[in-house]
Amino acid sequence: MPTYDYRCDTNDRVIEVSHRMSENLSNWGELCERAGVEPGDTPADAPIHRLATGGNIISSTRMGSGNAPACSTGACCSGGMCGLN
Repeated sequence: MPTYDYRCDTNDRVIEVSHRMSENLSNWGELCERAGVEPGDTPADAPIHRLATGGNIISSTRMGSGNAPACSTGACCSGGMCGLN
């Protein structure tokens, strides 16, 4: 099953989860439940979005591994590699 990185718009945290290609998570509560992590102080209905990343093998040591780099404009670049030129 493919893995996907999602970024929370409220706390800038990135979490990697595995799910079917046809699925798409939409909020922090769904993401935390799927990843098996505590939501902390972030509201469950906080919006999230899937990052444009390649498929990876998921490992428990990488779950909730950090923060995503953000474009200065707040939107992804046309190449899908936000600010990583």
